[in-house]
Amino acid sequence: MPKKCLIWKPIYNITSAIARSLMEIESARAVVENTLLAPVVALELRNKARVRSTHYSTRIEGNKLTLKQAEQAIRQKRVKFHGRERDISEVRNYWNALLRVEDWAALKAPLTESLIRRLHALVERGARAKPTPYRTEQNAVKDSVTNAIVYLPPAAKDVPKLMSELAGWVKYAERSKLPAPVIAGLLHYQFVTIHPYYDGNGRTARLLATFILQRDGYGLNGFFSLEEHHARELEGYYNALTVNAGHNYYEGRNKADLTPWMEYFIVLLSKVFNEAKKETLRYARKGISTEPQESALIYV
Repeated sequence: MPKKCLIWKPIYNITSAIARSLMEIESARAVVENTLLAPVVALELRNKARVRSTHYSTRIEGNKLTLKQAEQAIRQKRVKFHGRERDISEVRNYWNALLRVEDWAALKAPLTESLIRRLHALVERGARAKPTPYRTEQNAVKDSVTNAIVYLPPAAKDVPKLMSELAGWVKYAERSKLPAPVIAGLLHYQFVTIHPYYDGNGRTARLLATFILQRDGYGLNGFFSLEEHHARELEGYYNALTVNAGHNYYEGRNKADLTPWMEYFIVLLSKVFNEAKKETLRYARKGISTEPQESALIYV
């Protein structure tokens, strides 16, 4: 690594729980990749996982649509839920961003700041939006009930440097053959820590983790939704991200030990992969019992 190359330097350890979970991830991955399913079944599993990912990732950020309503918003161009126009837009934007992530992953696109800006634009403003520039003012994460500051991200003037260092670290980690699940977890953490945008940081971070996993061979054919598990155990998700008691980035968060977060992320990913393995084997034994209602979901 060149000495002048400015990259982020995460602090973490590979605990026994992380090492064990990484081995379980590899085992589940091998089973899923080597289990043949009928194309119509594989497509149905993939679409269901996409819908769950879209619903639960937006739900984490306060979207009020139910899972059924989210699916309707994706399938039906003219669907309306009174007073939920913004929620419908968020779901549709996330769905299209997820499909774009899959395209980029299939093309083995490099993780760049340009890709990040394009992805955030898809999440926040839709398919025709221009890449989003980073924020130019301070933002804060606040408690929705008390309005107290939960986390104060770095100053806007530091964001470009921090994002450049993060992108540089991803390239270095890939050259160093760091396991993709580790890269995905650390990228997810640091992105939400920098909080480079006024809104949409969490959704974009989760999509970036998905991008790394899918691009580097850990997509499991799209049969799983990590976002669903974050949402179902939301307190654990937020607690894991809070790796330092201080609420100010410059008062410990910038040099925090990320081992607790990584243990949360990798152990959870192992659980999700094992569930996907079991579901894949179940469908392989079961075969096709019913035809799916739709042959495919489309861009909306």
